Amino acid sequence: MNRRRFLRSVSALTALTAVEFAPWQTMSAFAREVEDFVRGPAVKDHPLRRISPHVWMIHSPDGFPTPENQGMMCNVTFVDTAKGLVVVDSGASVQIGEMAIRQIRKTLNKPVVAIINSHYHGDHWLGNDAFAAAYPGIPIYAHAGTIREISGMQGNLWRTLMEQWTNQATVGTRVVPPNTAVDHGQELKFGDVTLRIHHYGKAHTPSDICVEVVEDRLTCVGDVAMDRRIANMDEGSYVGTLAAYAALEKNAGSTIWLPGHGLPSGQVLQWNRELFEGIYQPCEKAIKDGLSMEEAKALVLKDPRVASRAKDTKGFDSNIGKYVSLAYLEAEAAAF
Repeated sequence: MNRRRFLRSVSALTALTAVEFAPWQTMSAFAREVEDFVRGPAVKDHPLRRISPHVWMIHSPDGFPTPENQGMMCNVTFVDTAKGLVVVDSGASVQIGEMAIRQIRKTLNKPVVAIINSHYHGDHWLGNDAFAAAYPGIPIYAHAGTIREISGMQGNLWRTLMEQWTNQATVGTRVVPPNTAVDHGQELKFGDVTLRIHHYGKAHTPSDICVEVVEDRLTCVGDVAMDRRIANMDEGSYVGTLAAYAALEKNAGSTIWLPGHGLPSGQVLQWNRELFEGIYQPCEKAIKDGLSMEEAKALVLKDPRVASRAKDTKGFDSNIGKYVSLAYLEAEAAAF
């Protein structure tokens, strides 16, 4: 521990002793001051990479948060417009957001004029804190359902979960909810670039939005689809997700799909469609034939659409059982 950290620790301990028997209001204020004071370490720089004429991203190679990656598990995307930069999903912590700001200042040297959060899972919006501090008054767009969830229980839940998963590396991150609601079909114009919002109901969550960069024929799909990772479906719907893929392909006019996790390509939706059909359709058959959930799992694991992806899908072995059970329950509910 260096001298500065030591003196800070002593100061904090002295303050704690002073308020030990203070009234509740004083303790609450002290807790806020401690939160201001304690911060996790900086995140190492991850390079910007250009995806299309207007779109850049900081790719996160990891699929899940760990102490080692400090929560760096979600891509941070920038749309370069004549008005400034628009962020699509800001990362999982204030430290990640600050790293992203360092990168854009080195490479693009433009102000950030807006943020868009694709949904309410914290790895996609906890970085709002850094951008809101660096660019006061910045509009942060999201679906109304996402704003409601982050402003409610999900906000502090995700902040706490990320701290736990990273061994406190993200400590110091504040909950900064989106402040401007957008919905399906709405277009946000930033000079030479048009961003079109797509929302097709319950998919990964009930309030996912996808952001089409019209001029680049590229759509940021958030967690509606991923690259070599199964999207968490605890709050989602297989049927809804498959319907969203069909609607995006029909309406977005994109040739590049940029996911929240993994690398962008023209095959992201198709890869996910086949995997999800390989999970859901055997469960439908199992329900029709009166088979148990375990028997449904055996059918899923034998399905070539699933078996061919098992080896290179992050978290497959530890999560496939849960994904089958969710598919089975959804298929069971649909059968009645």
